[in-house]
Amino acid sequence: MTAPEPPRAAGGCPVAHGAAYSGGPAPYGGGLPAGVPLTPLYGQAVADDPHGLYARLRERYGPVAPIELEPGVEAWLVLGYGELLELTRNEALFSKDSRHWRVPAEGRLAPDSRLQPMTAWRPTLLNLDGAEHQRLRAAVSDTLAQIDHRQLRETTEAAANGLIDSWGPDGTADLIGQYARALPLLVSTQLVGLPTGSGPRMIELISHFVDSGPESVRAAGEFQGTLAELVRHRRTAPGADLTSWLLAHPAALTDEEAVHHLVVLMIAGNETCINWIGNTLRLLLTDRRFRATLTGGRLTVSDALEEVLWRDPPTQNFPGRWATGDTVLGGQYISAGDMLVLGLAAANADPAAQGASSAAQGSLGGNRAHLAWGAGRHVCPAQHPARIIVETAIETLLHRLPDLQLAVPSGELAWRPSPWSRALVALPVLYSAFTPPRPPTPERPAPAWTPSTTPAAPAPSPSGSTPSDATSTERTPGSAQPDRPSWWNSLVGWWSGR
Repeated sequence: MTAPEPPRAAGGCPVAHGAAYSGGPAPYGGGLPAGVPLTPLYGQAVADDPHGLYARLRERYGPVAPIELEPGVEAWLVLGYGELLELTRNEALFSKDSRHWRVPAEGRLAPDSRLQPMTAWRPTLLNLDGAEHQRLRAAVSDTLAQIDHRQLRETTEAAANGLIDSWGPDGTADLIGQYARALPLLVSTQLVGLPTGSGPRMIELISHFVDSGPESVRAAGEFQGTLAELVRHRRTAPGADLTSWLLAHPAALTDEEAVHHLVVLMIAGNETCINWIGNTLRLLLTDRRFRATLTGGRLTVSDALEEVLWRDPPTQNFPGRWATGDTVLGGQYISAGDMLVLGLAAANADPAAQGASSAAQGSLGGNRAHLAWGAGRHVCPAQHPARIIVETAIETLLHRLPDLQLAVPSGELAWRPSPWSRALVALPVLYSAFTPPRPPTPERPAPAWTPSTTPAAPAPSPSGSTPSDATSTERTPGSAQPDRPSWWNSLVGWWSGR
């Protein structure tokens, strides 16, 4: 589409288009007067009530709103469901290549900007279009396809049981710090072939990375360095893990490409699973419709997972697309070099996506038309393994601790101040009943991705004194814990500080 050239303020600010603003969605050729403050997409106030912010932006600007990502760095937030689909389906006009971005080109993005880790160009499927994107996406998709889903479920369940068994006898736990944040790393470190002892540090680095906080740039460098060392090792000593499979793919990834794609898998996989687990557990513990699920209600864990993807997706905003030419989207002038942020949570809440009534009430569990995984050619390729990890994590927890309840009023739960993730700081709970884990599958083989440097551990065997699955017992300080493989013992040990 060819659009008339709009006036712009100095520095390329997208909101200074000259025409007076009279309220409501900006018409074609409209915009905001110069000097109007941009709405920040950062800070605790945004984290506390993102849905309120999106509603206010939609009411004032329509489906595309001007925002500020950090002081002096402007962008567009795409709030409309249809507009987000249009954005993701038009690679020629809205590129994934951040080298089109005017802000760094004009010297307005500091080298230590908190946005660098999430917006800097890298040779990955996230930052490329066309044939190169297809080559790299095929490598990632084919690598993920080698994961045995049954074994992934069993591995996740074993890790979940190990974490639960490590909790103290006082009947309290933080389901974020002691469960959701630990579990995906326990699984993914094994998946990619990292040493088991790297887990705690990787969790810390990932948190800094995605929060765009003061430590984000340094954390990104250390995180990438750890994975670079892994790639160098697996290039000469391949094992049965994602890193080795990625390096062996016919796409012939360079070491640099492999490292950056492991970053993508670790960041997207872990942070998505962490937040999806946490947000779903919060829903199950606080929402009356789902509360009955804990005692065998009509709605299922699968319904709760879908509800969260609609209302509180793990990634609420995602950078980004960059305009390759001047155009109009959602009634707003978009100029070449402008950045557009995918408002995944906001687009899901668009009345045009759900219908005005269902957006305000009722369960959306059976509706999978949400945009939590993105859309178009760049839709997330790891959603099926992620679902297995998250669903197994929640089902295992509910089986082991059937009387789980919040330890604080729901209004006291706090959110991390990330512009990208929807993530709880903590989820404190109380429990008393302690159900033993389900018996392991007889003669279960070791997971196919066990790193070659780690000896395969024997399958866990139930203790002779362990009650049956149907038995719920009070947890006491002297209770015997079910036997676990030495691999899980070592991981749970370093996670618990033992």
